[in-house]
Amino acid sequence: MSALNLLYAQAGGVTAVINASAAGVIRAARSAGPGIGRVLAARHGALGVLGEDLVDTAGWSDDDLARLAQTPGGAFGSCRFDLDALADNPAQYDRLFDVLGAHRIGAFLYNGGNGSMETVAKISAAARARGYPLCAIGVPKTVDNDLEGSDCSPGFGSAAKYLATSMLEAGLDLAAMRSRRGRVFVMEVMGRNAGWLAAATALAAEGAEQAPHIVLVPEVAFDEEAFLAEVRRVVERIGYCAVTVAEGLKRADGSLVMEQGQDAAGHIQLGGAGQCIARLVGERLGYKYHWSIPDYLQRAAGHWRSATDHAQALAVGEAAVRYALEGRDGVMPAIRRLSDQPYRWDIQAVDVAAIANLERRLPAAFLRADGLHVSAEGLRHLRPLIEGELLPSTLGGLPDYRLPALPAVPRLLPAYPA
Repeated sequence: MSALNLLYAQAGGVTAVINASAAGVIRAARSAGPGIGRVLAARHGALGVLGEDLVDTAGWSDDDLARLAQTPGGAFGSCRFDLDALADNPAQYDRLFDVLGAHRIGAFLYNGGNGSMETVAKISAAARARGYPLCAIGVPKTVDNDLEGSDCSPGFGSAAKYLATSMLEAGLDLAAMRSRRGRVFVMEVMGRNAGWLAAATALAAEGAEQAPHIVLVPEVAFDEEAFLAEVRRVVERIGYCAVTVAEGLKRADGSLVMEQGQDAAGHIQLGGAGQCIARLVGERLGYKYHWSIPDYLQRAAGHWRSATDHAQALAVGEAAVRYALEGRDGVMPAIRRLSDQPYRWDIQAVDVAAIANLERRLPAAFLRADGLHVSAEGLRHLRPLIEGELLPSTLGGLPDYRLPALPAVPRLLPAYPA
């Protein structure tokens, strides 16, 4: 292939800055000169590749790309779909490479988290096995911040900024409405096995009197009695208590504090840990309680992005294109921290096969000795990731998230069975 046709796709839960990575990819590809040919995108991740549901990004202007970079969500559509093992479903890979070959794709860039890096590793290995010339490259993102090999994950900083702000503002409300009876507010945040988002809410507290007063993370087994004793101490001291709970909070036996059941694929659906903890406080201590679940809001808040997060999302997209031009395969551009004060970072390549499906948990040093809050070391690590603001352009008093439509690329192959 003389010029690489590039195919980009998004996967997994979207973020406030995943489209910034997409903009970085498209801009870098356009600047590459004759090394890159067409820049296509698949709708809904790997499902769009298999279904040959592709669009051509050539029609977007520089202004369109600027708007794309500030728009949350996933402009090309995402999916939660894992390719089968090659030995289990060779026909699936036959189809995938039929699509790549029909559109002369020489670089496949997959923007996702842990599972998506495994998809990149599978496609890379399958391409080598069949002698297909492909650079399969992962583009990192996840609000959970649990990608191994990277100091942080694009998407996390903006979600962390939104949640810390929410806790700061909720704390002001609580302080204004404190009463003799005692008030408790519980906010449940995302985090199945890693408590990075929960820990980030601690950035709202400049001292022991400010919310959140307790942070519960999956890395620390929930001790009901120790938790209730801490709630009581806080309420008796200041009249109220704010608690952050990660959705994946577990008991000492490893069981989840709360789950909602299973989806069609058999994945456990989390949710309700905050409500469970809030009701426990009401039943055992008699305090008035409220709980909140930001859910999609924490990852969709494009109006309050971290400038650091945005810059890193752009950088990994641009680096992925550079790796493709260099002929690198099976790698992911990862963020490397060079210093805390001032905060400096750069990009380095890591092997996707070495990090696929691993989860980066909160280090014990980032948590207070009693496991009920974040340590000073943890706060020092987290604070630079939420720094800086990038306010979106507005229309009629709301963020202007309009994007023009993209033309579908004509299908060249028979339809793929759903």
